[in-house]
Amino acid sequence: MAQLATITKVENKKKKRGVAYRMIKQWDIQLMVIPALILIFIFSYIPMYGVLMAFQDYSIFDGFWASPWVGFKHFSMFFHSPEFWTIIRNTLIIALLKFCVGFPAPIFLALMLNEVRHMAFKRVIQTVSYLPHFLSWVIVAGLAMSILSTDNGSLNMLLQKLHIIKEPIGFLGESEYFWGILVSTNVWKEIGFGSIVYLAAIAGINPSLYEAAAMDGAGRIKQMFMITIPSMIPVIAIFMILAIGNLLSAGFEDILLLGSNPVLRDVSNVIDTYVYRMGLTNQRYSYATAVGLFKAVISVGLLTFANMFARRSGNSLW
Repeated sequence: MAQLATITKVENKKKKRGVAYRMIKQWDIQLMVIPALILIFIFSYIPMYGVLMAFQDYSIFDGFWASPWVGFKHFSMFFHSPEFWTIIRNTLIIALLKFCVGFPAPIFLALMLNEVRHMAFKRVIQTVSYLPHFLSWVIVAGLAMSILSTDNGSLNMLLQKLHIIKEPIGFLGESEYFWGILVSTNVWKEIGFGSIVYLAAIAGINPSLYEAAAMDGAGRIKQMFMITIPSMIPVIAIFMILAIGNLLSAGFEDILLLGSNPVLRDVSNVIDTYVYRMGLTNQRYSYATAVGLFKAVISVGLLTFANMFARRSGNSLW
């Protein structure tokens, strides 16, 4: 009993030492992190005083401290704006479509590549699939516009050759096609790069698990569902939490470029593009800041809720 009490006291002392003790003990590792922390502080935390504009009638001539304070005036204006529900609807629908289609796509690709035994073919598929990630959205949007063009667009030409359509369709001029085009281009651009993390998670699985499963008569499909996918759950959970936290970030560059046609404004106007137009185009800085702050607060709430939900399975961020 005396020995058990001594062990308990030692463990309690270790717990009391806490974070400060670990930081001192790992001073060399912490020293490597300091430059990154300084950069984050300078470029992410110091500029946060700019959110004061949301509670002011900000003037670039008066500055932050001389501009008159108006409280929640700009938030109220946004909530009562005739575009409010259209913007929220578009943001949620586009974000949910990207989440439901774009989030599982890299997982499926990683699972399929894991089953490929021809290494040369596997490397070619990996290289081809993740290269689009390094293309800017200007190039991707240009490619999409060229393919979907009514004048010699390859998709319209193919559909006409197959006698599916008689006249070319202006895909980027009709609102009914916009969400599908947007989600498809996003998946094509990011599926390969997103699969790298999941392939790394698969590479970390103990091969003896597959050997034991094979000896028990489990086939490739059963091994995938019984070993591979359960072993990927912690990584999937973390990325899902982050994806839910960014649920209101429906996109900016892709929507701004692909949805540049004014005809598509009813289905392409989301919070990020609305903030851009109000802030930079119309120079309504305080109003745009209020809308952006509203989005940020909701995103933090979603991230916290997703983390609380994931904590029950032991795969939370904090």
